[in-house]
Amino acid sequence: MVLQDSELLVQFRNPATKEKAYTSLIRKYQERLYWHIRRMVVEHEDANDVLQNVFIRVWNGLENFREDSQLYTWLYRIATNECLSFLEQQKRKSHASLSDLENGLANKVVADKHFDANRLEWKLQLAIQQLPEKQRVVFTLRYYDEMPYEEMSRVLDTSEGALKASYHHAVKKIEDFILNH
Repeated sequence: MVLQDSELLVQFRNPATKEKAYTSLIRKYQERLYWHIRRMVVEHEDANDVLQNVFIRVWNGLENFREDSQLYTWLYRIATNECLSFLEQQKRKSHASLSDLENGLANKVVADKHFDANRLEWKLQLAIQQLPEKQRVVFTLRYYDEMPYEEMSRVLDTSEGALKASYHHAVKKIEDFILNH
């Protein structure tokens, strides 16, 4: 039985049911968060590491969650910020530029044993990895997670107009990449 978020929060704030509520929350959101993270960091192992960090932050912060937004929105904000922090750390570790990091992400896509450059889904993945970081995040949230701009605005703390523009530019770049590669 899947509990409503409000019920999970009530149970989490009760010391007797805190761990059970946390486990239920993980079960409820783990897969959606994993794929959101995976699309941003590409590799399974990295996605698992980032997801672990997300759930540690959730455990530490859930008691203070003010319910100004939906729990789902709050979780996505944490996951997105953890992804961006992870990518920033990778960039610092390699002493590379952001474009080098983005090329590295594209190389990880190509290195996948199932990669087939003639299949559209692989071209799409390569095209996404060519996008600037902000456009990649916006495209991922909108295209894969079908997140409304209003909610995305709360997750990314950006205006809806700016998000729509980023998504539009991302789509144009992806179309261009797919048609020309």
